Amino acid sequence: MDAPSLRSAHFLRDSSPSAVVAGFIAMLTGYTSSLVLMFQAGQNAGLSAGQISSWIWALSIGMALCCIGLSLRYRAPVMIAWSTPGAALLISSLPGVPYGEAIGAYILASALIVLIGLTGSFDRLMRRIPASLAAALLAGVLFRIGLEICVAAEQQPALVLAMLLAYLFGKRWLPRYAVLAALLVGSGLAGALGLLDFSGFELRLAVPEWTPPQFSLGAAISIGIPLFIVAMASQNLPGMAVLRANGYDVPASPLLTVSGLASVLLAPFGSHGIHLAAISAAICAGPEAHENPARRYTAAVWCGIFYGIAGVFGATLAALFAALPAALILSIAALALFASIIGGLTQAMSEPSEREAALVTFLVTASGMTLFSVGSAFWGIVAGLLTLAILKGGRRR
Repeated sequence: MDAPSLRSAHFLRDSSPSAVVAGFIAMLTGYTSSLVLMFQAGQNAGLSAGQISSWIWALSIGMALCCIGLSLRYRAPVMIAWSTPGAALLISSLPGVPYGEAIGAYILASALIVLIGLTGSFDRLMRRIPASLAAALLAGVLFRIGLEICVAAEQQPALVLAMLLAYLFGKRWLPRYAVLAALLVGSGLAGALGLLDFSGFELRLAVPEWTPPQFSLGAAISIGIPLFIVAMASQNLPGMAVLRANGYDVPASPLLTVSGLASVLLAPFGSHGIHLAAISAAICAGPEAHENPARRYTAAVWCGIFYGIAGVFGATLAALFAALPAALILSIAALALFASIIGGLTQAMSEPSEREAALVTFLVTASGMTLFSVGSAFWGIVAGLLTLAILKGGRRR
């Protein structure tokens, strides 16, 4: 039996219903959290419906191939997602830039990430970050998502309460399927309350559209360099922290190289970049995905499979997710991350000499602050390392 067949056999043997559910929730969370940003950016820039559909197709296929391939290769839940901060950045920076030049800027940003991956510099940086700070960063990133269940309760109290009760009773009697129970109860109740609206749903295949790249200094400065910075600081850094915090010592260099190369190849079809994920990675790397950490990679593979299916039908994704009530999506994402938030906070405070630094990391990251267009995940780790350096320096004296 050849290597691909062996990997497929191992994947099917190692998989479980909870891994399938975790993969689906990770996909659902990833799309619903920022899909609207790309539609808004595309519409602001005057892109056609076909170009926006191709954009989603390119991102989805890239994420699918990278998630499946890297997770099988390293037997770890390696999650790849599009750049949500990048999509937000494009809302203001894409209008007024010729689309071909924007594509050229996408290629530049991804090529810089490939260069970082090939040099191994990011790997060396990650190994200098203490485990407690990485765990605090993870908890801070996820904390704001967990709080969304309170926002959802304001919108649909009955729905959210029913999902929470289903989760809690599931944790008591069937802990492996607590999230699935919440999802099933929430979906059933949403249907009974008339909260599901599929009137705008139409099944259509996505058609890739090639745009020849053009390179300009203006687009490189306004789009390319900012995309590179936010991808490294807001996604690749916390993405690696999630893996390390969950005990997966996967080398960063090949992950950056592969995702960067995929981004370069898919950029002419509209992809603004795919990178390591943090929130969806926490769903697939946490104990809810599988009781055995060695088998949680199957959740990421399933997520990749769902990415691929979603990408093929990229033209209908917005209508599909619009049919689901926002309260259901917010609640299921929060519930799926409970275990990861608990684990992150526990590990962050496990080392007494690093608790202050871990707390600072957690607070800054959870704040959601943005400084110089760079998100809170980057500033959280900077603040934590600075705190640690000051405190440990004082003790040495």
